[in-house]
Amino acid sequence: MKFSNDADLYKTIGSNIKYYREKAGLTQVQLAELVQISISYISKIEASGCNKSLSISVLNHIANTLTVDICDFFVRR
Repeated sequence: MKFSNDADLYKTIGSNIKYYREKAGLTQVQLAELVQISISYISKIEASGCNKSLSISVLNHIANTLTVDICDFFVRR
């Protein structure tokens, strides 16, 4: 999969994290606690205008917490 720029990449990842978080019935606060990151970090990642990079380690931890394949975060919906 190709992304034309970092903004498109971050937007796709953020919207997918939000999608799977809501599908799991979790709030941002609950996910932040489970992943052990700040609520503001989750909020920034999920924001549509986000340009916040995140580590593969954090992304992996979020995927594991939501029981989804990390690759699912890169799929455009």
